[in-house]
Amino acid sequence: MNQFEFDEEQSRPRGKHTGRNILLTVLALLLVVGVVAGLFVWNLGRNFDRGASTLESAFPEESARPAKGSAQDAGTTVLLLGSDKRPDGVDPNVTGSRADSIMLLHIPEDGGQMYVMSIMRDTWVDIPGVGESKINAALDHGGMPLMVETIEQNFGTRVDEVALVDFAGFEGLTNALGGVTVNVPEAFTSQDGHRFEAGPQELSGEQALAFVRERYAFSDGDYQRVRNQRAYLQAMINKLVSAGTLTNPLKLNEVVKEISPYLTVSDGLTSGWIAQQAPKLVGLSSSDIHMFTVPNNGVGTSADGQSIIVADTDAMQRIGKAISDGTLDQYATSLDQQGQ
Repeated sequence: MNQFEFDEEQSRPRGKHTGRNILLTVLALLLVVGVVAGLFVWNLGRNFDRGASTLESAFPEESARPAKGSAQDAGTTVLLLGSDKRPDGVDPNVTGSRADSIMLLHIPEDGGQMYVMSIMRDTWVDIPGVGESKINAALDHGGMPLMVETIEQNFGTRVDEVALVDFAGFEGLTNALGGVTVNVPEAFTSQDGHRFEAGPQELSGEQALAFVRERYAFSDGDYQRVRNQRAYLQAMINKLVSAGTLTNPLKLNEVVKEISPYLTVSDGLTSGWIAQQAPKLVGLSSSDIHMFTVPNNGVGTSADGQSIIVADTDAMQRIGKAISDGTLDQYATSLDQQGQ
């Protein structure tokens, strides 16, 4: 065994499932990792494939989906979910679990950019065969296939691959990077007692986990949590691209080994698939990664009395059309100009 491989006798780490409500773009970082690995990509690929679990039944029937190769299948789109329950072999469809964090990651056909779109988990949408409910309930009602179908129906775009992240390994990933310096948007104290001051603050893994999870400390709850998650993601990307991590094979390998055991991916999302994205991601920098929250119409109450996020269905469809037309950059820019 060389220094870049997993010890097959070593058991996978299993910590508390403390990853509720955490940023899901770790996979996006792994895509970048896979691209810049150079001569070490083979070893990194082996570690990724050995570490990650495979979700064999991730997609609905083709008849219920946007057609492969159609305009609604432009570029590469990955559904990223964070759940409070990691699926083992006993529970491959994640039945009985809800997605606490939901994101769409999109890479245009000609590459050069990456878009990460956060979907508020309490967004009230139509779930096929179920009716109106919070979008994260699709995972509970019909496993990953229904979750994918719900996203595809509401956005009018095809999902190519899926990744579910259990953030029990999130602390280790942050520590593997040697900590990250986050520009904290506003001061607060988390429920578990961590204090965060506004402005740049270096966070350890434990602190970072508390930072991206917290919502009760804020008057607008999930909205501020999503902003904090974006601040953390930006800090992680900056650390990756500026601290030599991507060109340091030992550290790079440590990052891949740390996070892959906490990933469950669709059967097509392998190291080979990641390598195929290389031409689209060569030269990608932090300024080329655009993050925004899918617009919504604020907080409301459902007919049965639940507190919900009122969906902006037109905005969802506009995002899907922008993906099809290759105009997502203009859409994201318009949101910036509106202060969203």
